[in-house]
Amino acid sequence: MEHRSLTIGHLFPDLLNLYGDRGNILTLQNRLLWRGFGVETVTFEKDTPLSFEGLDLVFLGGGSDREQLLVCQQLHRYREELAKFVESGGVLVAVCSGYQLLGRTFQSHGEIIEGLSLLDIYTEEGENRFIGNVVITTEIMGTPLQIVGFENHSGRTYIGNHAPFGQVISGSGNNGADGTCGVVYKNVLGTYLHGPLLPKNPQLADYLLQQAFMRKYGEPVGLISLHDRAEQEAHAYALNRFLHQS
Repeated sequence: MEHRSLTIGHLFPDLLNLYGDRGNILTLQNRLLWRGFGVETVTFEKDTPLSFEGLDLVFLGGGSDREQLLVCQQLHRYREELAKFVESGGVLVAVCSGYQLLGRTFQSHGEIIEGLSLLDIYTEEGENRFIGNVVITTEIMGTPLQIVGFENHSGRTYIGNHAPFGQVISGSGNNGADGTCGVVYKNVLGTYLHGPLLPKNPQLADYLLQQAFMRKYGEPVGLISLHDRAEQEAHAYALNRFLHQS
């Protein structure tokens, strides 16, 4: 059998890396290497020409308003290429301000900014920030799974007819009103959850890797069980603490 591998594209880590978002890349890399798969991570920083050809999984993190606008300007030049990647089933994970960029519009200091329109969602500014720990229940993998993370955003995102990533148990999620958190479209996962997300939720990391393998090779690969005791204990501790915080 051929030696199977994935190529990860990390977009603008020099601009979008709040709350340890880079840890998501490390988690994906390690969970491949620990199983004997190959992995290459291609980093695209500010003003670096982008190419989505050959990428299997793309990660877009969160940043401040200024960095978000800079990334938005650059990504608009590659909008068609990114749309092709998404519509062909490419795995795209976008966190916080990166998540907002995927919609039709978002607001920055009262100004409405045109997003990438990869998703039929939009984001408005709120008067107060949503800050704190979050627990959601998701069925992205077919069965209910509790996900933990951290949010810090003033944006209120409305996802219309899109499927949410999950339902909020504790925290605010997309807008603090409708009980949803994030969005799922094809193999796109948008979410407000930092923390970083994947080290605390290894089952989600494996799901994303499996989706990337499915697209690349046309069949699932055997993801052997890993010794995730530390990760599972961190998840259980966070779950217990967040659900019982005052």
